[in-house]
Amino acid sequence: MEYRKLPNSTLEISKICLGTMTFGEQNTQAEAFEQIDFSLERGINFIDTAEMYPVPPNGKTQGLTETYIGNWIEKSGKRDKVILATKVAGPRNVPHIRDNMSLDRRNIHLAVDDSLKRLKTDYIDLYQIHWPQRKTNCFGQLNYPYPDEQEEVTLIESLEAMAELVRAGKIRYIGLSNETPWGVMKFLHLADKHDLPKVVSIQNPYNLLNRSFEVGLSEIAHYEGVELLAYSPLAFGCLSGKYLDGAKPAGARCTIWERFSRYFTGPGVEATRAYVGIAKRHGIDPAQMALAFVNQRPFVASNIIGATNLEQLKANIESLDVVLSDELLSELQEVGAKYSNPCP
Repeated sequence: MEYRKLPNSTLEISKICLGTMTFGEQNTQAEAFEQIDFSLERGINFIDTAEMYPVPPNGKTQGLTETYIGNWIEKSGKRDKVILATKVAGPRNVPHIRDNMSLDRRNIHLAVDDSLKRLKTDYIDLYQIHWPQRKTNCFGQLNYPYPDEQEEVTLIESLEAMAELVRAGKIRYIGLSNETPWGVMKFLHLADKHDLPKVVSIQNPYNLLNRSFEVGLSEIAHYEGVELLAYSPLAFGCLSGKYLDGAKPAGARCTIWERFSRYFTGPGVEATRAYVGIAKRHGIDPAQMALAFVNQRPFVASNIIGATNLEQLKANIESLDVVLSDELLSELQEVGAKYSNPCP
């Protein structure tokens, strides 16, 4: 396993992070325990979750993912062996979590305390804002909305709330997720101006079908040290090729829930077909090739992988052993130029 120190922190995280959003929906607690144990045996020390999980979110299962992880911590006694990241949800049609989902002091403090209870720990290593308070482009949205009204909750209020939790010892470091270049730089500016904790990471989607991180955020990663925790590296599994030609594998996420349509655009499907063809010509598993591409990007601190069974998990972890040649990378770039960000 490879490890990378997150700049502006003391966190030494594994290059592969265990994503857990299937725990409580597609995976039972026993299966969750198996995945965590298997991951630790192979050197993974970084686990990512969220108060909203599992996905898709609903009131009946919300919080089960953190609960399963907390039960594992209690049973194993290995809290000190993992770097634990979770997230506070923002205002976006999830009222089953809290009545008011604003990212104000009250809600952030409530969210942390609830997560700590479910996780059965007294501290969180990395606490992330799951998505912005303001109306902006995230989750694949394009065409900036130019909102007329000002948000009632400002970034400085959210940051000050997080700072209080750092001082209280409940969280160690703070991060962002589904954030824009403006948002990251504003948080950094406010931290510097008011002597508040600095954002140390950003968790955004990044894969061969969605390379929008490269447009502005990669430069921030380079100069400011806010590196990427890449989620959806397989584009909901599409880059494995298993959904091509209308295939609907039994038990697969995009078979069960049609809402996961982000990577099924016409150009996205054609780009996927081209990438799978490259992998096959080079004798590489398409999913491992897609993961290896993410692993080898200089701005990626950790690649968040998810799996519904140990066979998938093992193959995903082994992507670290796949080194993409210059020739293969050149072919990937050619496809990327032909289908430029087909699924932002």
